[in-house]
Amino acid sequence: MTDAVRYDRDADGVVTLTLDQPGQSANVMNADYVTAMGAALDRLEHDRDAGDVRGVVVTSAKSTFFAGGDLELLRDVTSHNVADFRRFLDHAKGQLRRLETLGRPVVAAINGSALGGGLEIALACHHRIVLDDPAVKLGFPEVTLGLLPGGGGTVRSVRLLGLTAALPLLVEGTQLRPGAALDLGLVHDLANSPENLLAKARAWVDTAAESEPAQPWDRKGFRIPGLRLGDAQSYAALSAAPAMLAKRTHGAYPAPERILAAAVEGAFVDVDTALEIESRYFLELLTGQVAKNMICTLWFGRNEVARGASKPTGYDKRPVRRLGVLGAGMMGSGIAHVSAYAGIEVVLKDVSADAAQAGRYRVVALLEERVAKGTLTPERRDEVLARIVPTENQADLAGCDLIIEAVFEDRGLKNSVLAAAESTALPEALIASNTSTLPITGLAAAVRSPERFVGLHFFSPVHKMPLVEIIRGEQTSPVTLARAFDYVRQIGKLPIIVGDSRGFFTSRVFGTYVNEGIAMVVEGVPPAVVENTARRAGFPVGPLAVADEVSLALLARVRAQEVADLEAAGESPVAHPAHDVVEAMAGELNRPGKAAGAGFYDYPRDGGRKRLWPGLADRFAVGAGDVRPEDVRDRLLFVQALETLRCLNEGVVQTARDANVGTVFGIGYPSWTGGAAQFVEAYGGRAAFAARAKELMARYGERFQPPPIKR
Repeated sequence: MTDAVRYDRDADGVVTLTLDQPGQSANVMNADYVTAMGAALDRLEHDRDAGDVRGVVVTSAKSTFFAGGDLELLRDVTSHNVADFRRFLDHAKGQLRRLETLGRPVVAAINGSALGGGLEIALACHHRIVLDDPAVKLGFPEVTLGLLPGGGGTVRSVRLLGLTAALPLLVEGTQLRPGAALDLGLVHDLANSPENLLAKARAWVDTAAESEPAQPWDRKGFRIPGLRLGDAQSYAALSAAPAMLAKRTHGAYPAPERILAAAVEGAFVDVDTALEIESRYFLELLTGQVAKNMICTLWFGRNEVARGASKPTGYDKRPVRRLGVLGAGMMGSGIAHVSAYAGIEVVLKDVSADAAQAGRYRVVALLEERVAKGTLTPERRDEVLARIVPTENQADLAGCDLIIEAVFEDRGLKNSVLAAAESTALPEALIASNTSTLPITGLAAAVRSPERFVGLHFFSPVHKMPLVEIIRGEQTSPVTLARAFDYVRQIGKLPIIVGDSRGFFTSRVFGTYVNEGIAMVVEGVPPAVVENTARRAGFPVGPLAVADEVSLALLARVRAQEVADLEAAGESPVAHPAHDVVEAMAGELNRPGKAAGAGFYDYPRDGGRKRLWPGLADRFAVGAGDVRPEDVRDRLLFVQALETLRCLNEGVVQTARDANVGTVFGIGYPSWTGGAAQFVEAYGGRAAFAARAKELMARYGERFQPPPIKR
């Protein structure tokens, strides 16, 4: 037996199985674990038969209890080797059945987070005690990677909690703190320290040792909570579940649908048959393309970015201690919020004390929401707020080692505030602009040391959006990029480094999505069809709705600045059918977007549901609307993927990994695709993608011409 599962039997016959895979920071469900657990169970059964086992405690030597499945193993499972993996899966699941049918009391002493496979191991124990630590989480995140809990989690959670309570955990990937897990019935008890955890586990074994514990579902007469065979009310609730699920996923994500199927089908058969049903659905998802896409980007790509794959090498980590934020609007106050929350002193400057204080009040409101939800203590709230100093005085920027400008997208305004801030901050301070479109190299002309100037493009709302684009100007030094990277990681965001160009990477790709949606309205496609098709394709928000949220007025200003810059350089701006629509909406029609209560949608003052402006098609549609439904969907997906390929070819974004992370976490490209670059490969290969793009080009214009795929 390897050390991955340590076996310790004390003089009283209590066996402690300690999960501790050597050389790894966390325990994962791989071949090493299965071999070790199999050997431990062989020994347990032998010692039980010899009368030497009174009970079992399962715990971990890692800071987490058990991290879950080995994603490198799962990533490499295909239809060609799935039979081998099926044998591995059967071994792992069979071991948990052996554990829960051992005939001796088994308790899980959960000393850290138990997610996915970790929670599945715990559910195979008769009793569960968890360390009451706010850092501990319990749940099934498999759905976020296109999978379902395949180690018995679907089956046991439904039998323990009932379908109504279990489905949110399974379908939504909800993660619970210890107190919430106790309230739900997922665990039986809390412990206030690691020592108390083991003491409580041992005490429970002593109490239960005289009985022959069994899982509820292995006892005669067991019924799943809330489910009665032949009961019309139970069946009515189940019949509504598929429609509710479809409303949320729009059919773009197969995992929630398979989870629902496995949960419901498994509820009407015995536990071993239910485990077989679960395995079959799990393998279907695992060998499918969607899970591959999501694992590739949402796990491996994201973690590689977070670990610094694109950070310039040779530079030690250098944290920011004092940050100056210029502009206390929504974006500036958001940057101040996440920075202060990360422990950084923040000077929040605006043109007046009232404007700066208003920005701080926005931070107060965000923190109060968390206090009300119980995810933040009042003491922690006060600590964060104490780090934010609102001001109108330039002198208060003294001592700042990073300045971030977050004012309107106007080059003249940005230049003036940047130059003034640089003169006050520390001599070696980084100077950054939060611009989303204006080239960084041009803005760098406003400062004395352009090598210390960089773009830091945040996404709104800042406290929710994980991505930050670091934009490299022509003179931005490697050490500046490294320091910018360190700051983004310091505040817990995902940094990708992109080259300088108009719109950089994400704004440039995002613009094609909005423009394509508007173009289809001009062609006569009903606006509701455009929006609903986008949602069914997996986009979180339709192109018209997201344009309203960004602000049509802002889009019009950005376009005006682009035209002015190009004409000044002697170049002609490229026309697009969406441009005239945006200009008319923001100007002539006075419908500049959501903040004004009127854009492509109407936003009722009483807070009612938004609805598409009835006059939209009448005002702008000039075509017959003869666009096939599959073309509406593909145009929205392809136009962004094609722009991503152009950005890769031009070196605006360096790797497909960064492109995928940027499009999924920055602009909401559907996560089932794995990102805009991965979509090219997953569509059926590069040749199939190019062939489909040419079909769209023939029908809808040169913007769908596929570029050569150089990377």
